Amino acid sequence: MAASLSTGLDVHFAIPQSDTKRPIFFTRRKFTIYCNSSKSSSKPPQNPPVKRTASLSEQLQPLSTTTLPKKDQAGLLSKPKSTWVNPTKPKRSVLSLQRQTRSPYAYNPKVRELKLFANKLSDCDNSEEAFLSVLEEIPLEPTRENALLILNSLKPWQKTHLFLNWIKTKNLFPMETIFYNVTMKSLRFGRQFELIEELANEMVSNEIPLDNITYSTIITCAKRCNLFDKAVEWFERMYKTGLMPDEVTYSAVLDVYAKLGKAEEVVSLYERGVASGWKPDPIAFSVLAKMYGEAGDYDGIRYVLQEMKSLGVRPNLVVYNTLLEAMGKAGKPGLARSLFQELLESGLTPNEKTLTSLAKIYGKARWAKDALELWEEMKSKNWPMDFILYNTLLTMCADIGLVEEAEQLFLDMKKSQHCRPDSWSYTAMLKIYGSGGNVGKAMEFFEEMSEVGVELNVMGTTCLIQCLGKAGRMDELVKVFSVSVEHGIKPDDRLCGCLLSVVSRCESRADVDKVLACLHRANPRLVGFLKLIEEEVYCLDTVKEEFKGIISDTKDDARRPFCNCLIDICLSKNLNKRAHDLLYLGTLYGLYPGLYNKTADEWSLDVRSLSVGAAQTALEEWMGTLAKTIKHEEALPLLFSAQTGTGTHKFSQGLSNSFASHLKKLAAPFRQSEEKARCFVAKREDLVPWLRSRLQT
Repeated sequence: MAASLSTGLDVHFAIPQSDTKRPIFFTRRKFTIYCNSSKSSSKPPQNPPVKRTASLSEQLQPLSTTTLPKKDQAGLLSKPKSTWVNPTKPKRSVLSLQRQTRSPYAYNPKVRELKLFANKLSDCDNSEEAFLSVLEEIPLEPTRENALLILNSLKPWQKTHLFLNWIKTKNLFPMETIFYNVTMKSLRFGRQFELIEELANEMVSNEIPLDNITYSTIITCAKRCNLFDKAVEWFERMYKTGLMPDEVTYSAVLDVYAKLGKAEEVVSLYERGVASGWKPDPIAFSVLAKMYGEAGDYDGIRYVLQEMKSLGVRPNLVVYNTLLEAMGKAGKPGLARSLFQELLESGLTPNEKTLTSLAKIYGKARWAKDALELWEEMKSKNWPMDFILYNTLLTMCADIGLVEEAEQLFLDMKKSQHCRPDSWSYTAMLKIYGSGGNVGKAMEFFEEMSEVGVELNVMGTTCLIQCLGKAGRMDELVKVFSVSVEHGIKPDDRLCGCLLSVVSRCESRADVDKVLACLHRANPRLVGFLKLIEEEVYCLDTVKEEFKGIISDTKDDARRPFCNCLIDICLSKNLNKRAHDLLYLGTLYGLYPGLYNKTADEWSLDVRSLSVGAAQTALEEWMGTLAKTIKHEEALPLLFSAQTGTGTHKFSQGLSNSFASHLKKLAAPFRQSEEKARCFVAKREDLVPWLRSRLQT
């Protein structure tokens, strides 16, 4: 007998990669080669038992650790290993759309008659009795083709479901997958996931195969019904059967994972699909862009753009809109502007959503020049405007301080038949006039709101009270507050902070009492705290506990403004020591992160988020700390700096000017930096002698 030889051969099949940032996926298949010197073939050994197929989540888990885009991974896979591919074996499409062939109705001479009967069924009452009564009038024998045509022609999902049940009871022919698929699609339109899942389980019980359409319908219906866990569950079941998702299903499941907050699974599934031969559509890229945008992940957004270019996918308007929203959340106005120009160069016309996103971005970034150019371009090209866009543009004008442009927009809204000014439109105008100190115009709009029946909101009340407080018109302030509360306005933390700010500016006790009376109606505990810090008998521990309680009950975005205003009030009453105590408490409870910073070469003070009084207090506290450092003969850096920041709003307050005046009053050796705007610097050789002189006084 001739000797035989067998050996195992591992062959790696690699998927070509278009982007070196994406990991390369390998599949391994093991073959056994048998060699025999005689002509008679020996029987190959039996195959080993088949191992359990890993679930999709198990397969995605290792991928999720390698597919997320990271800066330090760029270039690591730029030179993939060479692999052997069998040229005689055709490449199988991963997206094997195993869909059944539809019946050719063209050969049925009674198509028109059956469709008319289907319309009659659709128009009858939804009760089962009425439906069965009409079914008795069926013009032709319900053969497979006739039944399928009627089923496909029924409109309400209730009728489709009733007809399927009727077909099953008649038992005229074997039920096939296509009957369930047609019914499920109708049920999906009615968002009837429970019925769809019931039919799917029935198919499994009756050994009727679920095909690609079946799973796709189940998954997309679960997504529409916000049953994301169910969508993932059925996607897992589909994957285990060996059926590969089609384009619609891939995009739907990507969106489901994103809505569940499973970013790693999104990227892993995307990478697996692309490696398998799936070409993502614009919807899939919209999902990725939205996910990265909501996370503020700029690198992720860039990754999406690079993927689209590498795969040759041209963005449509939906993708551009999603990317613009994402860049707005990521705080990238420059990239948003470039993308908008790319949109125009591609020949697309922006719609209301596009322009709304861009207006929000420019307003938030306070890019006045770009905002004006956008406004002029919109008018010259007659781009579409809707209600949301009008209000967004008004808000943008309020953020930047564009008075004339806002007035023109508001006038256009008044002339429009479909975009009449609402509460938010008036609020934007109140903010503009309030920021500019135009009390007359602000009150004129306030009166107009009452005349035309537009309700005042809490933001409008806050803007108006701030304006009246700056102008010292306390009687009108009290009137506006009272009218607002009587009309159902519930004062929030921002309004309370605004009233606190007005208290810090009041020059007479009578004005203070008027504003405190309003504040007491809004937040009596805050008024009680003000009395506590003004008492002659002062206990820091008591103040600390009460301050902690007030801050805990205050929303995050109002906590620091509260503390700023309380410090300003202390300074206005010459309670400097208590102002320093409040700054200490604010720092203790995390209200001023990054206030003091140190490097080996420079120590700095950052007061950009502080009020004028709080910034002066922080400077004095910093100087005191530096003086103690000198006294203890500790090492000091070569440079010291204080940053006040620069406001881009037309009506922004001059924190920098007030800070500079205070430095001059103290005769501190800080000078305006030549390299950074609104940054004051001092050298060690100048600051140390000045601090020593203060220690001696």
